[in-house]
Amino acid sequence: MKLAELSWPQVDALNRDTPVVFPVAALEQHGHHMPVMTDSLLTEELVRRLETRFEKQVLFAPLTWLGNSHHHMDFPGTLSAEPRVYIDLLCGLLENFIAHGFKRLFILNGHGGNDVPGKQAVFEVRQRYRARKDLLLLFATYWNLGAEPWKADSSIQQRVMGHACEWETSMMLRIRPDLVGDLSRVVDVPFGNPFEPASRGWIMNDRSIPGHVGDPRDATAEKGEALFACFTEAAAQMLERVIRWDGVSWEG
Repeated sequence: MKLAELSWPQVDALNRDTPVVFPVAALEQHGHHMPVMTDSLLTEELVRRLETRFEKQVLFAPLTWLGNSHHHMDFPGTLSAEPRVYIDLLCGLLENFIAHGFKRLFILNGHGGNDVPGKQAVFEVRQRYRARKDLLLLFATYWNLGAEPWKADSSIQQRVMGHACEWETSMMLRIRPDLVGDLSRVVDVPFGNPFEPASRGWIMNDRSIPGHVGDPRDATAEKGEALFACFTEAAAQMLERVIRWDGVSWEG
């Protein structure tokens, strides 16, 4: 179900145990060969596939395209919310639907820079409702839900998400090849090891002059379909767990 297409009485008629998904992404630079709307376009396609699968079981809010992208601000075209503003925005989305009586709320993310503020948002909102045992507040980034796409397509080289990389470029070639530039003109930008397993503060031009990380030259539309299929299945499995949740348990 698409929230944007329902009237308020139709929303009011829904069972309050209906999961509500808030897709979030970004508008930011994606190197020389990809559009600034890449994260949002890819997340919208993932959500479209999930909407088809959970047509009557899950309520999907419209995608929030503004994200926390300050680490890309040296590249023109990027739009970014201040980190604290972004946390408050996500908290507000959750608070809105808690006010409407819904209890199973899931922020589904498609941009790496939203990961930390998204987790902080679900943490903060949970603290405001300490007496409630019936709230399920979740945040997840779609490529971190356990999918292993290289097992579905052995030609996929990457093992983790980069930026405007083999994965993202392949997915864009699958849905909007007209927006992908000349891949013969890009170069491999290695992932490197930025003091892992520590978490390092960074901005994109610490890592990449052209603005991408990984090797987009390995991308194909066929890989893109395999990636979408794997990521959609992993997200669907999480939504099925949300639907099955008994409403009180720690585990689900």
